[in-house]
Amino acid sequence: MKKRAVAAAALAVAVGLPLAGNAVAGPHDVPGTAGAATVTDTPEPTRPAFYEPPASISSTPGTIIRSEPAPLLLDPFDLSSSVVTATRVMYSSTDGDGTPIAVTGTVFVPKTAYSGSSARPLISYAPGTQGMGDKCAPSRQMESLVEYEGIGITPNVARGYAVAIIDYQGLGTPGTHSYMARKPQGQAVLDMARAVQNLQGSGITKANPVGLMGYSQGGGAVAAAAELAGSYAPELNIKGSAIGAPPADLAKVGANIDGTTYSLFALFATLGVATAEHVDTKPYLNAQGQELASKVEGDCVFDLFSYANLDSSKYTTSGKKLKELLDEEPFKTAIADQRIGKLKPNAPVQINHSIGDDVIPYGVGKQLGSDWCDKGARVTFNAGVVPTHVGGMPGHIAKSMVFFEDRFAGRNQLSSCWRL
Repeated sequence: MKKRAVAAAALAVAVGLPLAGNAVAGPHDVPGTAGAATVTDTPEPTRPAFYEPPASISSTPGTIIRSEPAPLLLDPFDLSSSVVTATRVMYSSTDGDGTPIAVTGTVFVPKTAYSGSSARPLISYAPGTQGMGDKCAPSRQMESLVEYEGIGITPNVARGYAVAIIDYQGLGTPGTHSYMARKPQGQAVLDMARAVQNLQGSGITKANPVGLMGYSQGGGAVAAAAELAGSYAPELNIKGSAIGAPPADLAKVGANIDGTTYSLFALFATLGVATAEHVDTKPYLNAQGQELASKVEGDCVFDLFSYANLDSSKYTTSGKKLKELLDEEPFKTAIADQRIGKLKPNAPVQINHSIGDDVIPYGVGKQLGSDWCDKGARVTFNAGVVPTHVGGMPGHIAKSMVFFEDRFAGRNQLSSCWRL
Protein backbone atom coordinates (compact mmCIF):
# COMPACT_ATOMS: atom_id res chain seq x y z
CA MET A 1 0.00 0.00 0.00
CA LYS A 2 2.80 2.35 0.89
CA LYS A 3 4.43 1.88 -2.52
CA ARG A 4 1.16 2.57 -4.30
CA ALA A 5 0.68 5.73 -2.28
CA VAL A 6 4.17 6.88 -3.24
CA ALA A 7 3.41 6.17 -6.89
CA ALA A 8 0.19 8.13 -6.74
CA ALA A 9 1.96 11.06 -5.13
CA ALA A 10 4.77 11.03 -7.67
CA LEU A 11 2.51 10.81 -10.69
CA ALA A 12 0.09 13.33 -9.30
CA VAL A 13 2.52 16.08 -8.65
CA ALA A 14 0.15 17.05 -11.32
CA VAL A 15 -2.80 17.96 -9.27
CA GLY A 16 -5.63 18.95 -11.59
CA LEU A 17 -6.46 22.42 -12.73
CA PRO A 18 -5.97 24.96 -9.98
CA LEU A 19 -8.42 27.08 -11.90
CA ALA A 20 -10.90 25.84 -9.96
CA GLY A 21 -12.73 -13.32 -26.67
CA ASN A 22 -11.61 -12.73 -29.93
CA ALA A 23 -9.46 -10.08 -31.43
CA VAL A 24 -11.25 -7.10 -32.91
CA ALA A 25 -13.18 -8.24 -35.97
CA GLY A 26 -16.40 -6.72 -37.27
CA PRO A 27 -17.57 -3.11 -37.11
CA HIS A 28 -19.41 -3.74 -33.85
CA ASP A 29 -16.15 -4.77 -32.16
CA VAL A 30 -14.22 -1.61 -33.03
CA PRO A 31 -13.30 0.34 -29.86
CA GLY A 32 -15.20 3.61 -29.73
CA THR A 33 -18.31 2.20 -31.40
CA ALA A 34 -21.57 1.04 -29.85
CA GLY A 35 -21.37 -2.37 -28.22
CA ALA A 36 -17.68 -2.97 -28.93
CA ALA A 37 -16.19 -5.94 -27.10
CA THR A 38 -12.76 -5.95 -25.44
CA VAL A 39 -9.82 -7.89 -26.85
CA THR A 40 -10.02 -10.24 -23.83
CA ASP A 41 -13.82 -10.51 -23.97
CA THR A 42 -13.90 -9.03 -20.48
CA PRO A 43 -17.22 -7.26 -19.75
CA GLU A 44 -16.74 -3.59 -18.98
CA PRO A 45 -18.43 -1.85 -16.03
CA THR A 46 -21.46 0.28 -16.78
CA ARG A 47 -20.27 3.68 -18.03
CA PRO A 48 -22.03 7.05 -17.81
CA ALA A 49 -24.49 7.59 -20.65
CA PHE A 50 -22.36 10.41 -22.10
CA TYR A 51 -19.68 7.86 -23.06
CA GLU A 52 -21.97 5.51 -25.00
CA PRO A 53 -21.47 6.15 -28.75
CA PRO A 54 -24.51 6.43 -31.00
CA ALA A 55 -25.38 3.59 -33.36
CA SER A 56 -24.18 5.67 -36.30
CA ILE A 57 -21.04 7.83 -36.21
CA SER A 58 -20.32 10.57 -38.74
CA SER A 59 -17.67 9.74 -41.30
CA THR A 60 -16.55 13.38 -41.18
CA PRO A 61 -13.72 13.47 -38.60
CA GLY A 62 -14.07 16.21 -36.01
CA THR A 63 -17.87 16.24 -35.99
CA ILE A 64 -19.26 17.02 -32.54
CA ILE A 65 -21.50 14.12 -31.47
CA ARG A 66 -22.47 15.62 -28.11
CA SER A 67 -21.19 18.05 -25.51
CA GLU A 68 -21.96 19.16 -21.96
CA PRO A 69 -20.39 21.34 -19.23
CA ALA A 70 -17.43 19.45 -17.77
CA PRO A 71 -17.70 18.77 -14.03
CA LEU A 72 -14.34 19.20 -12.24
CA LEU A 73 -13.60 17.65 -8.87
CA LEU A 74 -11.51 20.60 -7.75
CA ASP A 75 -14.23 23.04 -8.71
CA PRO A 76 -17.54 21.56 -7.46
CA PHE A 77 -19.13 24.99 -7.09
CA ASP A 78 -18.21 26.12 -10.61
CA LEU A 79 -15.97 28.92 -9.32
CA SER A 80 -13.65 28.71 -12.34
CA SER A 81 -16.47 29.51 -14.78
CA SER A 82 -15.64 33.20 -14.44
CA VAL A 83 -12.26 32.66 -16.11
CA VAL A 84 -12.57 29.52 -18.23
CA THR A 85 -15.25 27.46 -19.94
CA ALA A 86 -14.79 23.70 -19.53
CA THR A 87 -16.74 21.44 -21.89
CA ARG A 88 -16.80 17.67 -22.15
CA VAL A 89 -17.15 16.52 -25.77
CA MET A 90 -17.64 13.41 -27.83
CA TYR A 91 -16.42 13.75 -31.41
CA SER A 92 -15.92 11.59 -34.47
CA SER A 93 -12.51 10.28 -35.43
CA THR A 94 -11.19 7.24 -37.31
CA ASP A 95 -9.30 4.16 -36.18
CA GLY A 96 -6.26 2.64 -37.87
CA ASP A 97 -8.45 1.00 -40.51
CA GLY A 98 -10.37 4.17 -41.33
CA THR A 99 -13.54 3.13 -39.49
CA PRO A 100 -15.47 6.04 -37.91
CA ILE A 101 -15.21 5.96 -34.11
CA ALA A 102 -16.25 8.16 -31.21
CA VAL A 103 -13.62 9.72 -28.94
CA THR A 104 -14.23 11.83 -25.85
CA GLY A 105 -12.26 14.62 -24.20
CA THR A 106 -12.39 17.98 -22.45
CA VAL A 107 -12.06 21.48 -23.92
CA PHE A 108 -10.89 24.48 -21.88
CA VAL A 109 -11.35 27.98 -23.31
CA PRO A 110 -10.22 31.01 -21.28
CA LYS A 111 -12.75 33.83 -21.00
CA THR A 112 -10.02 36.47 -20.87
CA ALA A 113 -8.79 37.97 -24.12
CA TYR A 114 -5.62 36.55 -25.62
CA SER A 115 -2.87 39.17 -25.68
CA GLY A 116 -0.56 37.57 -28.25
CA SER A 117 0.01 38.71 -31.81
CA SER A 118 -2.16 35.97 -33.32
CA ALA A 119 -5.71 34.81 -32.82
CA ARG A 120 -6.12 32.69 -29.68
CA PRO A 121 -4.02 29.51 -30.12
CA LEU A 122 -5.45 26.04 -29.57
CA ILE A 123 -3.38 23.28 -28.00
CA SER A 124 -4.54 19.78 -28.86
CA TYR A 125 -3.20 17.92 -25.86
CA ALA A 126 -2.48 14.20 -25.67
CA PRO A 127 -2.18 12.81 -22.13
CA GLY A 128 0.44 10.43 -20.82
CA THR A 129 -0.43 6.91 -19.72
CA GLN A 130 -3.78 6.81 -17.93
CA GLY A 131 -4.51 3.08 -18.05
CA MET A 132 -6.86 0.75 -19.91
CA GLY A 133 -10.08 0.93 -17.91
CA ASP A 134 -12.80 3.39 -18.89
CA LYS A 135 -12.61 4.94 -15.42
CA CYS A 136 -9.04 6.03 -16.26
CA ALA A 137 -10.10 8.46 -19.03
CA PRO A 138 -8.86 12.00 -18.26
CA SER A 139 -12.33 13.49 -18.62
CA ARG A 140 -13.56 11.09 -15.93
CA GLN A 141 -10.51 11.52 -13.70
CA MET A 142 -11.12 15.26 -13.65
CA GLU A 143 -14.62 14.61 -12.39
CA SER A 144 -13.96 11.93 -9.78
CA LEU A 145 -10.23 11.93 -8.99
CA VAL A 146 -7.19 14.08 -9.70
CA GLU A 147 -5.83 14.21 -13.26
CA TYR A 148 -2.04 14.53 -13.22
CA GLU A 149 -1.98 16.23 -16.65
CA GLY A 150 -3.23 19.35 -14.86
CA ILE A 151 0.44 20.26 -14.50
CA GLY A 152 0.65 20.63 -18.27
CA ILE A 153 -2.81 22.01 -19.00
CA THR A 154 -2.67 24.83 -16.45
CA PRO A 155 0.26 26.87 -17.86
CA ASN A 156 -1.26 26.70 -21.34
CA VAL A 157 -4.61 28.01 -20.12
CA ALA A 158 -2.82 30.66 -18.06
CA ARG A 159 -1.21 31.96 -21.26
CA GLY A 160 -4.63 32.39 -22.82
CA TYR A 161 -4.49 29.30 -25.01
CA ALA A 162 -7.51 27.09 -25.51
CA VAL A 163 -6.63 23.52 -24.53
CA ALA A 164 -8.37 20.32 -25.63
CA ILE A 165 -7.25 17.08 -23.95
CA ILE A 166 -8.27 13.80 -25.55
CA ASP A 167 -9.30 10.50 -23.93
CA TYR A 168 -8.06 8.26 -26.83
CA GLN A 169 -9.87 5.47 -28.67
CA GLY A 170 -11.62 3.04 -26.32
CA LEU A 171 -10.65 4.95 -23.17
CA GLY A 172 -14.00 5.92 -21.67
CA THR A 173 -15.91 4.50 -24.64
CA PRO A 174 -16.65 0.79 -25.34
CA GLY A 175 -13.87 -1.65 -26.22
CA THR A 176 -10.17 -1.96 -25.46
CA HIS A 177 -8.11 1.22 -25.44
CA SER A 178 -5.73 1.18 -28.45
CA TYR A 179 -2.79 2.08 -26.20
CA MET A 180 0.35 3.00 -28.16
CA ALA A 181 -1.27 2.39 -31.56
CA ARG A 182 0.20 5.05 -33.86
CA LYS A 183 -2.60 5.94 -36.26
CA PRO A 184 -5.67 6.04 -33.99
CA GLN A 185 -3.76 8.02 -31.36
CA GLY A 186 -2.41 10.57 -33.85
CA GLN A 187 -5.73 10.91 -35.64
CA ALA A 188 -7.59 11.44 -32.37
CA VAL A 189 -5.26 14.37 -31.61
CA LEU A 190 -5.87 15.97 -35.00
CA ASP A 191 -9.61 15.35 -34.93
CA MET A 192 -9.88 16.97 -31.51
CA ALA A 193 -8.53 20.17 -33.05
CA ARG A 194 -11.17 19.90 -35.76
CA ALA A 195 -13.83 19.23 -33.13
CA VAL A 196 -12.98 22.38 -31.17
CA GLN A 197 -13.40 24.38 -34.38
CA ASN A 198 -16.87 22.83 -34.68
CA LEU A 199 -17.78 23.32 -31.02
CA GLN A 200 -20.40 26.04 -30.69
CA GLY A 201 -19.15 28.94 -28.61
CA SER A 202 -15.47 27.89 -28.57
CA GLY A 203 -14.41 30.93 -30.58
CA ILE A 204 -11.87 28.75 -32.40
CA THR A 205 -11.96 28.69 -36.19
CA LYS A 206 -9.69 27.41 -38.95
CA ALA A 207 -7.81 30.72 -38.73
CA ASN A 208 -6.63 30.08 -35.16
CA PRO A 209 -3.10 28.68 -34.85
CA VAL A 210 -2.80 25.14 -33.51
CA GLY A 211 -0.11 23.50 -31.39
CA LEU A 212 0.17 19.83 -30.49
CA MET A 213 1.54 18.79 -27.10
CA GLY A 214 2.11 15.55 -25.19
CA TYR A 215 4.48 13.60 -22.98
CA SER A 216 5.17 9.84 -22.84
CA GLN A 217 2.16 8.11 -24.42
CA GLY A 218 1.04 11.63 -25.30
CA GLY A 219 4.44 12.32 -26.84
CA GLY A 220 3.98 9.32 -29.10
CA ALA A 221 0.44 10.40 -30.01
CA VAL A 222 1.58 13.93 -30.86
CA ALA A 223 4.59 12.67 -32.81
CA ALA A 224 2.25 10.46 -34.84
CA ALA A 225 -0.13 13.37 -35.34
CA ALA A 226 2.70 15.60 -36.57
CA GLU A 227 3.57 12.97 -39.19
CA LEU A 228 -0.01 12.30 -40.24
CA ALA A 229 -1.22 15.91 -40.33
CA GLY A 230 -0.02 16.69 -43.86
CA SER A 231 -2.16 13.95 -45.39
CA TYR A 232 -4.88 13.42 -42.79
CA ALA A 233 -5.66 17.00 -41.70
CA PRO A 234 -3.88 19.40 -44.07
CA GLU A 235 -6.35 22.21 -43.36
CA LEU A 236 -5.28 22.56 -39.73
CA ASN A 237 -3.15 25.63 -39.08
CA ILE A 238 -0.51 23.72 -37.11
CA LYS A 239 2.45 25.85 -36.04
CA GLY A 240 4.42 23.25 -34.14
CA SER A 241 4.45 20.15 -31.95
CA ALA A 242 6.01 19.88 -28.47
CA ILE A 243 6.88 16.24 -27.86
CA GLY A 244 8.16 14.79 -24.59
CA ALA A 245 9.80 11.37 -24.12
CA PRO A 246 8.22 9.85 -27.26
CA PRO A 247 7.90 6.03 -27.36
CA ALA A 248 8.74 6.05 -31.06
CA ASP A 249 10.18 2.51 -31.08
CA LEU A 250 7.98 0.17 -29.03
CA ALA A 251 10.32 -2.79 -29.47
CA LYS A 252 13.06 -0.97 -27.59
CA VAL A 253 10.66 0.42 -25.01
CA GLY A 254 9.17 -3.03 -24.37
CA ALA A 255 12.59 -4.63 -23.96
CA ASN A 256 13.53 -1.90 -21.50
CA ILE A 257 10.53 -2.20 -19.17
CA ASP A 258 9.53 -5.90 -19.25
CA GLY A 259 10.10 -7.32 -15.77
CA THR A 260 10.72 -3.92 -14.17
CA THR A 261 8.73 -1.52 -12.03
CA TYR A 262 6.95 -0.54 -15.24
CA SER A 263 5.82 -4.01 -16.35
CA LEU A 264 2.22 -2.79 -16.39
CA PHE A 265 2.99 -0.41 -19.24
CA ALA A 266 4.28 -3.33 -21.33
CA LEU A 267 1.03 -5.22 -20.66
CA PHE A 268 -1.01 -2.15 -21.65
CA ALA A 269 0.95 -1.86 -24.91
CA THR A 270 0.56 -5.55 -25.76
CA LEU A 271 -3.22 -5.38 -25.41
CA GLY A 272 -3.53 -1.97 -27.07
CA VAL A 273 -1.47 -2.84 -30.14
CA ALA A 274 -3.10 -6.28 -30.40
CA THR A 275 -6.46 -4.51 -30.49
CA ALA A 276 -5.44 -2.06 -33.21
CA GLU A 277 -3.70 -4.70 -35.33
CA HIS A 278 -6.31 -7.47 -34.89
CA VAL A 279 -4.04 -9.92 -33.11
CA ASP A 280 -5.73 -12.60 -30.99
CA THR A 281 -3.63 -12.81 -27.81
CA LYS A 282 -5.29 -15.93 -26.41
CA PRO A 283 -3.08 -18.56 -28.13
CA TYR A 284 -0.01 -16.93 -26.61
CA LEU A 285 -1.27 -16.71 -23.03
CA ASN A 286 -1.75 -19.59 -20.62
CA ALA A 287 -4.68 -19.67 -18.19
CA GLN A 288 -2.86 -17.39 -15.76
CA GLY A 289 -1.94 -15.06 -18.59
CA GLN A 290 -5.52 -14.78 -19.82
CA GLU A 291 -6.66 -14.03 -16.29
CA LEU A 292 -3.93 -11.39 -15.97
CA ALA A 293 -4.87 -9.77 -19.28
CA SER A 294 -8.51 -9.64 -18.26
CA LYS A 295 -7.57 -7.89 -15.03
CA VAL A 296 -5.29 -5.41 -16.80
CA GLU A 297 -8.24 -4.37 -19.02
CA GLY A 298 -9.70 -2.48 -16.05
CA ASP A 299 -6.52 -1.08 -14.49
CA CYS A 300 -5.21 2.49 -14.32
CA VAL A 301 -1.69 3.89 -14.07
CA PHE A 302 -2.00 4.10 -10.29
CA ASP A 303 -2.06 0.28 -10.23
CA LEU A 304 1.55 0.35 -11.41
CA PHE A 305 3.19 -1.18 -8.34
CA SER A 306 0.76 -4.11 -8.25
CA TYR A 307 2.63 -5.47 -11.30
CA ALA A 308 6.18 -4.37 -10.45
CA ASN A 309 8.96 -6.77 -11.51
CA LEU A 310 6.45 -9.18 -13.06
CA ASP A 311 7.98 -12.33 -14.55
CA SER A 312 6.06 -12.37 -17.82
CA SER A 313 7.34 -15.87 -18.74
CA LYS A 314 4.95 -17.33 -16.15
CA TYR A 315 1.97 -16.13 -18.18
CA THR A 316 2.82 -17.26 -21.72
CA THR A 317 2.08 -20.66 -23.28
CA SER A 318 5.65 -20.92 -24.56
CA GLY A 319 7.32 -19.86 -21.34
CA LYS A 320 8.95 -16.95 -23.16
CA LYS A 321 9.11 -13.49 -21.67
CA LEU A 322 6.92 -10.77 -23.14
CA LYS A 323 9.89 -8.98 -24.71
CA GLU A 324 10.75 -12.23 -26.53
CA LEU A 325 7.19 -12.64 -27.82
CA LEU A 326 7.20 -9.08 -29.12
CA ASP A 327 10.19 -10.01 -31.29
CA GLU A 328 8.26 -12.84 -32.96
CA GLU A 329 5.30 -12.87 -35.33
CA PRO A 330 2.55 -11.79 -35.30
CA PHE A 331 3.63 -9.27 -32.66
CA LYS A 332 6.85 -8.26 -34.41
CA THR A 333 5.06 -6.81 -37.44
CA ALA A 334 2.31 -5.27 -35.29
CA ILE A 335 4.92 -3.50 -33.16
CA ALA A 336 6.95 -2.42 -36.20
CA ASP A 337 3.85 -0.80 -37.70
CA GLN A 338 3.75 1.58 -34.72
CA ARG A 339 7.26 2.90 -35.42
CA ILE A 340 7.32 6.70 -35.62
CA GLY A 341 9.89 8.56 -37.69
CA LYS A 342 9.12 7.29 -41.17
CA LEU A 343 7.24 10.42 -42.29
CA LYS A 344 8.18 14.11 -42.23
CA PRO A 345 6.25 16.28 -39.73
CA ASN A 346 4.18 19.04 -41.28
CA ALA A 347 5.59 21.80 -39.01
CA PRO A 348 8.59 22.43 -36.71
CA VAL A 349 8.89 20.06 -33.77
CA GLN A 350 10.54 20.18 -30.38
CA ILE A 351 11.57 16.92 -28.68
CA ASN A 352 12.32 16.97 -24.94
CA HIS A 353 13.80 13.83 -23.39
CA SER A 354 15.62 13.20 -20.13
CA ILE A 355 18.98 11.46 -20.42
CA GLY A 356 18.10 9.45 -17.31
CA ASP A 357 14.63 8.33 -18.45
CA ASP A 358 14.02 4.91 -16.87
CA VAL A 359 10.97 4.04 -18.98
CA ILE A 360 11.48 5.27 -22.53
CA PRO A 361 15.20 5.11 -23.41
CA TYR A 362 16.76 8.47 -24.20
CA GLY A 363 18.17 6.99 -27.39
CA VAL A 364 14.66 6.36 -28.70
CA GLY A 365 13.77 10.06 -28.56
CA LYS A 366 17.12 11.08 -30.02
CA GLN A 367 16.75 8.60 -32.88
CA LEU A 368 13.32 10.03 -33.68
CA GLY A 369 14.84 13.48 -33.97
CA SER A 370 17.57 12.11 -36.23
CA ASP A 371 15.06 10.28 -38.43
CA TRP A 372 13.04 13.45 -38.89
CA CYS A 373 16.15 15.51 -39.60
CA ASP A 374 17.04 13.07 -42.39
CA LYS A 375 13.66 13.86 -43.94
CA GLY A 376 14.25 17.61 -43.88
CA ALA A 377 12.18 18.51 -40.82
CA ARG A 378 13.10 21.36 -38.47
CA VAL A 379 13.81 19.68 -35.15
CA THR A 380 14.81 21.22 -31.83
CA PHE A 381 16.10 18.52 -29.46
CA ASN A 382 16.52 19.19 -25.73
CA ALA A 383 18.28 16.70 -23.48
CA GLY A 384 16.93 16.92 -19.93
CA VAL A 385 19.16 16.36 -16.91
CA VAL A 386 16.52 15.53 -14.28
CA PRO A 387 16.52 11.73 -13.92
CA THR A 388 13.58 9.31 -14.31
CA HIS A 389 10.62 9.39 -16.61
CA VAL A 390 8.37 11.22 -14.15
CA GLY A 391 11.18 13.69 -13.38
CA GLY A 392 11.49 14.68 -17.02
CA MET A 393 7.91 15.89 -17.34
CA PRO A 394 8.17 19.33 -15.63
CA GLY A 395 11.15 20.26 -17.81
CA HIS A 396 9.27 19.22 -20.92
CA ILE A 397 6.35 21.46 -19.95
CA ALA A 398 8.58 24.48 -19.26
CA LYS A 399 10.40 24.09 -22.58
CA SER A 400 7.11 23.61 -24.42
CA MET A 401 5.81 26.95 -23.15
CA VAL A 402 8.80 28.77 -24.64
CA PHE A 403 8.47 26.79 -27.87
CA PHE A 404 4.81 27.70 -28.34
CA GLU A 405 5.34 31.37 -27.51
CA ASP A 406 7.95 31.51 -30.26
CA ARG A 407 5.90 29.53 -32.76
CA PHE A 408 2.70 31.52 -32.25
CA ALA A 409 4.70 34.73 -32.59
CA GLY A 410 6.10 33.51 -35.91
CA ARG A 411 9.68 33.01 -34.72
CA ASN A 412 11.67 30.12 -36.15
CA GLN A 413 13.37 27.49 -34.02
CA LEU A 414 17.05 26.69 -33.92
CA SER A 415 17.73 23.37 -35.59
CA SER A 416 19.44 20.60 -33.63
CA CYS A 417 19.93 18.44 -36.69
CA TRP A 418 23.64 19.18 -36.91
CA ARG A 419 24.22 17.29 -33.64
CA LEU A 420 21.73 14.42 -34.01
